[in-house]
Amino acid sequence: MMSRASTPSTPTPELLRWLREQLDAGQARDDALAAMRASGWDDAVARAALAQVAQVAQADLAGDGAAATTRIPGPDLAAGASRLEVEGRPVQLLMTLRDPRLVVLGGFLADAECDALVALARPRLARSQTVDGATGGSEVHAARTSRGMFFERGETPLLRRIEQRIAALLRWPLEWGEPLQVLHYAPGAEYRPHHDYFDPRQPGAAAVLRRGGQRIGTLLMYLNTPEAGGATCFPDAGLEIAALKGCAVFFGYERPHPDTRTLHGATPVRRGEKWVATKWLRERAFR
Repeated sequence: MMSRASTPSTPTPELLRWLREQLDAGQARDDALAAMRASGWDDAVARAALAQVAQVAQADLAGDGAAATTRIPGPDLAAGASRLEVEGRPVQLLMTLRDPRLVVLGGFLADAECDALVALARPRLARSQTVDGATGGSEVHAARTSRGMFFERGETPLLRRIEQRIAALLRWPLEWGEPLQVLHYAPGAEYRPHHDYFDPRQPGAAAVLRRGGQRIGTLLMYLNTPEAGGATCFPDAGLEIAALKGCAVFFGYERPHPDTRTLHGATPVRRGEKWVATKWLRERAFR
């Protein structure tokens, strides 16, 4: 939670976006104001945000406002090629979807890179956590039974190389991504279907969004191939993607809403184990 002393002196774009989503969802102005104060925003800044959002809403009602659009990361698919050259590495385009906005990539990581990530992560694993919507902090949740860890951004030459490759592939600034996370799923472990974006209706959302704005894209990288199970499922799209070593899945979501059809989960591992690395992309520099 950011202290009052370090809170910005004017409303930030992500605060205004969060506030408008709250009000559009039916939250009372006084409740939204209380939530901003509870998250550490100065009262004057919170009231200024309310005034700005109200002004934009009035313009929209008058027909003067344009619908907001969010640029999101993603590979360059315009040429229709079946392969991309990314930082000197050939990456195959195995499948693309428009709804949800999703791309399956082959050979994104070399086998040696996958093995090295697993070796670096293994001694640092702990029970995976989820974001606590009430506070913006982290909590252990029954829906997620993997173990995981986060690297520091640019922690090793290997991490720097992979992060630069991700930035080049998705055409997104390296600093606008969260640090790489590695997860380990033992037999029976799973992550039930969920969305990666932060629910703007939750009280703790404003505090989370202050670190880099909303999450707008996810890249999953498979570090091994489980013997059975462990696929990534997208229930709203009727899609299931097998976890294959070195392959990756990118999906983007231009707004924090189920209409993006990015509800997804990790199905239980039935035999063997599963290792996966995750990179989340933010709207701006993550800190």
